[in-house]
This record gives sequence, structure tokens and C-alpha cells, in this order.
Amino acid sequence: MPTLLTFDATATAALLDFEALVDSLSVAAQEHDAGQIRSPVRTALPLNEGGVLLSMPASAHDIAIHKLVSVCPRNAARDMPTIFGAVTVCDATTGQPEFILDGPTVTGRRTAALSMLGVKLLHPSAPRTFLLIGTGQEARFHAAAIGALHQGAKIFVKGRTPSSEQAFCEQMAREGVAVAALAQVSADGPIPDDIDTVIAATTSKIPVYTDGAKASRLVIGVGAFTPDAAEIAAETVRASRVFVDDFAAAKEEAGDLLQAGVDWSAVRSLGSVVGGEVRKDQPMVFKTVGSGAWDLAACRVARAAAART
Repeated sequence: MPTLLTFDATATAALLDFEALVDSLSVAAQEHDAGQIRSPVRTALPLNEGGVLLSMPASAHDIAIHKLVSVCPRNAARDMPTIFGAVTVCDATTGQPEFILDGPTVTGRRTAALSMLGVKLLHPSAPRTFLLIGTGQEARFHAAAIGALHQGAKIFVKGRTPSSEQAFCEQMAREGVAVAALAQVSADGPIPDDIDTVIAATTSKIPVYTDGAKASRLVIGVGAFTPDAAEIAAETVRASRVFVDDFAAAKEEAGDLLQAGVDWSAVRSLGSVVGGEVRKDQPMVFKTVGSGAWDLAACRVARAAAART
């Protein structure tokens, strides 16, 4: 067997163009709903100090993938990344491994691209102003995606402390994306009405978005992925039409929805919206918990990009 090619974080990012990711995820969302991508709910094993080891396989007619990552929230206090891992990509017929991608980069970029697909399909109008809640790795990936796909939009960030917000803004400036701290326009009270897209990217156990539901604002939750964690207030969820990335996984892992006691018969998958119509005159919440299907979609993009180099 030839030497297995391994791409580090920088090389992996270069293979995963955000626009191509959005297109690939759109196709994968439909395939996943149709059962053409097989992706069981991830297996989670506990690690020390509240960490978790996640195994996420998926297969389709062209490729099969396996992502193995660790998520350790307390690493932030150690000045270490909270996510480590790798994604192995195999031929779907022979099973032969083809290459390995950096797991956190795949996770970050495909999650941000999935949010951008949600914006494309669910937003009541062209987004003009985004608020990112959280200053971690996933928030940075989202800022990069917004900067790439919505260049005319403003981006604000809300973190736990002014210093974390400042560090985030400085980091994104170095990457060519302008971000301002929310405190510059609203120190206290409700989020300004002109912010039409809110993306919560934290591992908070209690809601970090508590404003009421608004038909003019799309709320997306991407950070919490356990039943005991909720980033979006239950009242907001209950007053909104709810969409999810993976229906089966959300019923097990989406604490925002579980704690709100949503009527699952009224919840729709994002795949059901692709190529269809959806009313946009009501508040909407899009909750993602992640799926190997989305990693597979990202690996398709990387595979095609690698073949061109």
C-alpha cells in the first residue's frame, strides 16, 4: 500500500473552500434524508474533566469516512485547543484508505458552512449583520465563513469577558476579517434589532441567547451537543419554527430542543428545505449537532480539490 497522505490543519483548510462546502452540504443533506448517506448517531466516550471522545463514521456510494475527535472544554484554561482529531477517507468499494485530514479543521469549516447553508435557505432576507456568541475555535471558523461568503455584512462578537472579545477581534483582523465587540454598540440589554443573524457557538449549559423570537432574525445554535446543554432560551425555541441538521441525532443530543420540549412532529430537517419552499415570515431556529454525513460532504470537497493539485 502506498504511503497514506496526511494533511495538516493549514493544508486541510486549503482544500475546503467555503462556497464549495455549502454546495456539497446541500447535496449531502438531501442524500442523508433519503438514506443514501449512512451515518449513525456518533458514539461518545467520556474523558477526564468533562471531555469526550467522539467517533463519527459515514459512507456513501463514492467514499467512506471516519472522524475520531476529542473535545475537552477545559483545555481553554490551559491555552490549548479544545478539539483534537483526524478524519480518514476511504474508497467506498475497496475500503482502501486514501488520505487523512485534520479533524478540528474539517469540523470547524463544515460546521460553519452548514450554518451558512442554513442562512441561505432560512434567512428572511439577505443577512446584513451577524452576532457570534462565543470566542472559541468554532466562532473563528464562522467569522471566516461569513467573511468569505457575506463580505458586505457586519460581524459582532459577544464573549465572556471584554479581553476575550478583544483577542478574538484582533485574531480575526490578522486573518483579514473585520469583527467588532458587541459592547461597542450595546453594552447591556437586548441585542440591537438590526442584528438579523445570531450564531451561538459555545458549550454553555445555560442559555447564552435569551432574547425573544423575532421573524426578522435567524437564530442558529451550533456549540451545545449534549442533552444537558442549551445555548438558546426555551421560550425562544418554543416560539420559533425549528429546523435541525440531523433529525435522529438532534432527538438524542440537542439540549436546546429537548429542554424546550419541542413538538418533534413539527421539526424539519434542513435537507427537506433544499430545493423547496419555506415560509420566512415567522421566527426560525436552526439547531445543528453534527453528523458524519457533513464530514463526508467535506471530504468530497477535499478529495476533488486534492485531485486538481
